Amino acid sequence: METITVSADELKKLMREAFVDVLTERKDLIEGAVIEAIQDIGLAMAMEEGRTGEYVDADEFELKLEGKIKGSK
Repeated sequence: METITVSADELKKLMREAFVDVLTERKDLIEGAVIEAIQDIGLAMAMEEGRTGEYVDADEFELKLEGKIKGSK
């Protein structure tokens, strides 16, 4: 196997071309990553907003959850 030497500028150009190819040919990959990132941000914000330091009894929580599930049927 032979060694190929590439200058920094050539490598930068090759990387740019590869990135553009991925963006144009595989939009589904980028779309999926962006959607997942937005969902993660939303979940983190919801968790931070809901953090009050107060805790609910597990039995009380289950009763409320069951009521919501039965109410939606």
